[in-house]
Amino acid sequence: MSASVAVYRNIYTEDRFKQSYGTGDKTGEGERLRDKLVKRCRCSQPAFLHLLKERVPIFNWLPKYRLKKWLLGDMVAGLTVGILHIPQGMAFALLTSVAPIYGLYTSFFPVVLYMLFGTGRHVSTGTFAVVSLMTGSVVEQLVPVGLNSSSAEAADIEAQRIGVASAVAFLSGIMMICMFGLQLGFLATYLSEPIVKAFTSGAAFHVTVSQLQSMLGLRLPRHTGPFSLFKTLASVLENLPDTNMAEFLISLVCLSVLVPVKEINMRFRQRLRTPVPVEILTVIIATGVAYGSSLDSKYEVQIVGHIPAGFPRPRMPALHTLPEVAGDTVAITFVGYAVSVSLAMIYADKHGYSIHPNQELLAHGISNTVSSLFTCFPSSATLATTNILESAGGFTQLSGLFTSLVVLVVLLLIGPLFYFLPKAVLACINVSSLRQMFLQFQDLPDLWRVSKMDFVVWLVTWLSVVVLNVDLGLAIGVVFSMMTVICRTQRADCSVLGRASNTEIYRPIEQHSKCYEIPGVKILTYNGPIYYGNRSFFRQAVTRLLGLTPERIRSIEKTRKKQERREREAIATVEAGVANTSFSSENEFIQSETSNSEIQAVLIDCSSVIFVDVAGARLFIQVCTECQKVGVRIYLSNCNESVLKILTSSGLMNYMSPQHIFVTVHDAVVYIQQQKEKPMENTNTVWV
Repeated sequence: MSASVAVYRNIYTEDRFKQSYGTGDKTGEGERLRDKLVKRCRCSQPAFLHLLKERVPIFNWLPKYRLKKWLLGDMVAGLTVGILHIPQGMAFALLTSVAPIYGLYTSFFPVVLYMLFGTGRHVSTGTFAVVSLMTGSVVEQLVPVGLNSSSAEAADIEAQRIGVASAVAFLSGIMMICMFGLQLGFLATYLSEPIVKAFTSGAAFHVTVSQLQSMLGLRLPRHTGPFSLFKTLASVLENLPDTNMAEFLISLVCLSVLVPVKEINMRFRQRLRTPVPVEILTVIIATGVAYGSSLDSKYEVQIVGHIPAGFPRPRMPALHTLPEVAGDTVAITFVGYAVSVSLAMIYADKHGYSIHPNQELLAHGISNTVSSLFTCFPSSATLATTNILESAGGFTQLSGLFTSLVVLVVLLLIGPLFYFLPKAVLACINVSSLRQMFLQFQDLPDLWRVSKMDFVVWLVTWLSVVVLNVDLGLAIGVVFSMMTVICRTQRADCSVLGRASNTEIYRPIEQHSKCYEIPGVKILTYNGPIYYGNRSFFRQAVTRLLGLTPERIRSIEKTRKKQERREREAIATVEAGVANTSFSSENEFIQSETSNSEIQAVLIDCSSVIFVDVAGARLFIQVCTECQKVGVRIYLSNCNESVLKILTSSGLMNYMSPQHIFVTVHDAVVYIQQQKEKPMENTNTVWV
């Protein structure tokens, strides 16, 4: 059922609309701004408490904590994640090329610090496979290890390695704190979802390949730099005959247990109150078997070795290496922060609360900086433990307290008992923890269906990470993604609008067959900004749609000048009292030449033009002068304030009247039609 609606109102140019409805009280805004500045600079007890709650969120949420409702869930979730942190911390330490004990330290200090400063209620921080892999590449480059080092040399190399890893964590934390000071939390948005997913999926291949030598019992140097994945694969295949069968069998047994149980945990997570702690059970059983069978002495199985009990002593990182690790640390910082904020936002949206990206910068910055003083390597939010924390029923950051207590017990009491733990078991835990990253390939069909451009970004990023390297691949993915955005703004559509009958609605005529052009008026709309990067494309589109090529402009201008000269001659002849019989027929010919275009006015709808730079403003002036040469007037509509300000400041008003800039397309169309139909009684109203 359809209905027609009559609309009767004034025609509004931009100037008339501002006069009628005002532009805001700038003086009042200035006063309010001054009040805000004074209020922020004023020191008072309420202001101090507000700042304290904002910068140390635990003082905000802890007084509101619902003890009876939330404590049990936080306790169960925290203990479950803590149990998972123990094997994963030691396993990811191997990825970082440091001793397993440092993975336990990194599973303790950042958890406590994030509980104090973080805003994500369901975020679990600690060791993360991708960040550990990237840090390990830096460590291997600066402190390569020999295959036949003595025990004294090995201890010295280990100290150097953790010094470099701690320096990366220290610099990463300082970078995050500086970004917080500059309020640069928005930078994480440059790592779009396709980039993050492709990057983590590609990094999962690097992690898997890097763990093959531990799973096969091979003693091989670790390759870094471009094509490192293929170099490692080639090295493993070349040394395959030297496989330690005992470690190979240990890896097969561990994978045959870990993978099915993890699948059961995922499939039945709604029914299971807590997931089966298969990693810690595997670690305990494997340690017992290795101790009882003396696998290290009989079959030369690589074991974890001595794990000191107690807290680490505070120690400065290797600060002299900061210039050498700075470039890689930038990539590690962005990856860690982007993954952390993405996870926090996902669970915040799911549970109906908000996080603060800039505060997250401060939280992770403090976590990495302080933790680096206790021989920790870079940390971030982790995919697996965050998912388990939420599914196990965690409610608030207090779950981190119970997680850290579990790790603390291991550090103080139980750590030395893992002396005989085979490294092959930790390698299997690393590989099996990558399940979620590999499953991201399932999203590709949907991504292709929704956005082919995002699919291409995903594919380019993944191939770059796998073929080249993790950090270089990430950089290529970000640059390529930004290039696609630039290309899309450069190639934005320029369409001709038509009007739907008896409405004020205007739509592209190519897509709406029942929308018709206004006779004598060409309405153009451009769906993008007009700036130096796309001004030539915009110019080509306008020229094509209006047919105003340089040759055409010269021809029409020449014809108009000829017509004006003939008119002057005719007037002079009439004044002299002599009739010019040839003027009438030639004038008809000239009029037919100049009216071929049938366009008397061009209206540009700027509703989709979000900004214009100086080059774009000059292009508007150029189009305006060219149209005036052929007797066509230019009108604008739907200009936002910033676009209008730049156009005005660039001198466009010297070439067109301010009365030709309208609030809506329909206001401009009605005005143009009334100008053609003059004289009329009322030319300032719209009637539909």
